[in-house]
Amino acid sequence: MSFDLFRPLPYCPGCGHFLITEGLAQAVDKLGWRAEDIILVTDIGCVGLADRYFPCHTIHGLHGRSVALGTGIRLGLEDDSKHIVVLQGDGGATIGLQHIMEGARLNLDLTVIIHNNMLYGMTGGQSSGLTPVNYRTTTEKEGPSSAGYDLPGLAHQAGAPYTSRVIGKGNITDDLAEALEIPGFSLIEVLEYCTSYGLRYNPGEKLKRILEKMGRETGSWKYERDDHYHPERRAGLSSLFDQLAGFAGKYRCSLENPVSIILGGSAGEGVQTAARILANAGMIAGLEVSKKGIYPVTVGSGFSTSEIILSPDRINFTGIVDPDVVIIVSDEGLQNNIEVISNMNKGLLVIDDSLTAPETGARVISGKFRREAGKRGAALCAIAFWLRKEEIIPVDALLDASGVSKHSESMVKSIDASGNCNK
Repeated sequence: MSFDLFRPLPYCPGCGHFLITEGLAQAVDKLGWRAEDIILVTDIGCVGLADRYFPCHTIHGLHGRSVALGTGIRLGLEDDSKHIVVLQGDGGATIGLQHIMEGARLNLDLTVIIHNNMLYGMTGGQSSGLTPVNYRTTTEKEGPSSAGYDLPGLAHQAGAPYTSRVIGKGNITDDLAEALEIPGFSLIEVLEYCTSYGLRYNPGEKLKRILEKMGRETGSWKYERDDHYHPERRAGLSSLFDQLAGFAGKYRCSLENPVSIILGGSAGEGVQTAARILANAGMIAGLEVSKKGIYPVTVGSGFSTSEIILSPDRINFTGIVDPDVVIIVSDEGLQNNIEVISNMNKGLLVIDDSLTAPETGARVISGKFRREAGKRGAALCAIAFWLRKEEIIPVDALLDASGVSKHSESMVKSIDASGNCNK
C-alpha cells in the first residue's frame, strides 16, 4: 500500500518542509513500511503542521520535547518492530538539545529528522541556536557573530551510530531512507530556506555558501554500535492502564458500533467546547471516547473543527477518514470540511439552514441552529438536535455534561433550543 499523504500540505510556497514531508513519505514507500507500524512524533512550530497529513499514528508534543516523547514511546513499547520517527525544527532542537544527546547516548532505536530553516519561522523569524554566522534574522539584523550548533556532530559525539547533513534541494528520498533504516539512534539535518523570513532578510544567499561560511560539510557520519538500550524493568510488569478502575456509565446506551463525528464551525464560536461536552456525555453514557481539535495556528481566527469518536469498545485508531456524521454550523467550518463532505457516500450531514449543502452522498438534515441558539451556541445546539434525531446517547447525558461548566446556564439554553430547530 502506498504511503499517500493527505493533501494539500499547509506550508508557505517554496518552503523546504514540502521537500522533507514528501521525501519522508517516499522513503517509507521505498522501505516497504506499513503505516500501522509507524509512530510519527512532531514538535511545535511549522514542522508540527505535518502530523495530520500522515496516514499513521501521530503525536504532537510540547516545544523541544518531541525526542523526549519518542524516547518514552520507544521505552514503553513491547513491540520493537515499530518505527518511531521524530520531526523537529531548529528551534525545537535547541530547546530540547539534551533530549537529543540522551537519545544518542543511549542509542535508542528512533530517527530524528531536523528541519533546519535556520530561524524560528512560525513566530516571526527570530534567531535560533542553529542560525548560521552572519545569517540575518528579525532579532539579529547582521546575523549572529558565531555559528550555531553542529547538531549532527554533537549527536555523533554523544553516541549516535548514524548522523548526516543534507542540503534541502532536489530529491532527498534516499538520504531519508538511509537514516530511517539504520538500527539504533539516527539523526539527519536537512538545511532549507524559510521563504517568509530567511529569503527576505538574506536575498540571493545559497545554502551551500552558508555551510562554507560555517566551515561545515554535507555527508554522513557512522560507526557500528549494537548496544541498544532496553530497560529490563518493564519485563513482567503490567500496564498502568490495567490498574485503572473501570467506569460505570450513568446513562444507558445501546450503541453497538463506533460512531465518528466531525464538528465544523468558526473560531471563537464554542466549537471545541461543544465537542468536549459531547465527549464527556459519551463517557458518562459508558462509552469509549476520543476527541481532537483542529484549527489554524493563529488561534481565534478562521475555522474550528473537532473530531469525536464514540465507541462501545476500545478505540485503537483515533483518525477519521470516512465520518458517520458531519455537523456544520458556519461557512468557515463548511469550507474547511467541504472535501470530506463531498466524498461521503453514506452517513449524515447536519448543516445550519443558512448554508448551502454541497453535493454529497450523505443524507442531509438542516436546522435553525444559529437563529435559535446564536453563533456561540450553534454547535452545541446542532449536536443536541442530532442526538434527538438519532438517539445515539441520551440528551440528558449532554445536559449533565454541560452542568460542570461555568457557562452551564447558556449551554442548557442552547441544548433546549435544539427542540425548535426544525419547526
